[in-house]
Amino acid sequence: MTTPTSPGPRPFVVGIIGGGQLARMMYEASIGLGVDVRLLAEGPDVSAAGVVHDVTVGDHTDPATVKAFAVGCDAVTFDHEHVPAGLLRELEDSGVVVRPGPAALLHAQDKAVMRERLTALGLPCPAYRVVPDAAALVAFGDEQGWPVIAKTSRGGYDGKGVWKLASAEDADLPFAGLAPGVQVVAEEFVDFARELSALVVRSPSGQAVAYPVSESVQRDGVCVETVTPAPGLDPEQAVAAELLALTVAHELEVVGLLAVELMQRRDGSVVVNELAMRPHNTGHWTIDGAHTSQFENHLRAVLDLPLGDPATRAPWTVMANVLGGAVDDLPSALLHCFARDRRLRVQLYGKSVRPGRKVGHVTTYGDDLDETRKRARHAAAYLMGDPDA
Repeated sequence: MTTPTSPGPRPFVVGIIGGGQLARMMYEASIGLGVDVRLLAEGPDVSAAGVVHDVTVGDHTDPATVKAFAVGCDAVTFDHEHVPAGLLRELEDSGVVVRPGPAALLHAQDKAVMRERLTALGLPCPAYRVVPDAAALVAFGDEQGWPVIAKTSRGGYDGKGVWKLASAEDADLPFAGLAPGVQVVAEEFVDFARELSALVVRSPSGQAVAYPVSESVQRDGVCVETVTPAPGLDPEQAVAAELLALTVAHELEVVGLLAVELMQRRDGSVVVNELAMRPHNTGHWTIDGAHTSQFENHLRAVLDLPLGDPATRAPWTVMANVLGGAVDDLPSALLHCFARDRRLRVQLYGKSVRPGRKVGHVTTYGDDLDETRKRARHAAAYLMGDPDA
């Protein structure tokens, strides 16, 4: 007769809302931590649903679906910022741990709220105004000078919901088909020299770490490449950017990964462009280029575990996005990429290829920036269908 044994300790359970590639890479980081991941996915064939074992397919805006999903989770976190704040507050009121919480997340969901709060904190932002109609937008443009930038306060991403307006004749564009409850935010046009990304992670106990500042190269509103550390960034400027991001995380009580996207003016000063409160495209380099990836540190923060070292492993790390192009069979294309560069690192997201769609990324690292960048650009271009790049 055998004696029954008591069950072992239960692993942490983290619920991730949203089934994109960020959730997929969070799941990869969870394995080594012994964390069980539960996924609320938009559909059965989205990126993370192809690898996570515990998947619920449902609507992240439906209260019954989200509340049922959260039962038994030690913490709930996100692949995107689109869960309604009211629903998240209901989760918190019922005892569910939501990280980041709705009070913090609102600043990544609503650009008008974000601009007002950061300006009140004395942090550098472009001149802005919430404009109720085209006439108010024209008045702002006449005061600030044209062109101006107009953004929807909610829902925009990867260049969507953003307009560069050359003159008053374009002022009607942002208001066409505007969804209820969505405002238009007018901002001065910043003639910036480049874009930077400052990533920090903060835990509920207040511990925080900062990754080295990256230069982010954008094309048509989509990140195509990051270089870490940002080339030519003065050490004092780098520290100031990291402190700015840490200040935002502290003041907004962010838990998890915070990405502060910055525009660096030609005089070297910076202004905040956007905030994101979940792992971020500009931090994908950390999987292979940092001692602790953004995904692992995000999970550590969500569970209030001590945070890992964010320092780089090599002098230079370059990440290049693979945007859907002429190659449908990405796994077969790896034959060339890996034969050419044995140190190349690749992440494919399990997505079908469509023009311009983020279907993966490549990462290279090394001692020489030009050589490291060249390797990353060649591999990404080859996977996008340009063998001669």
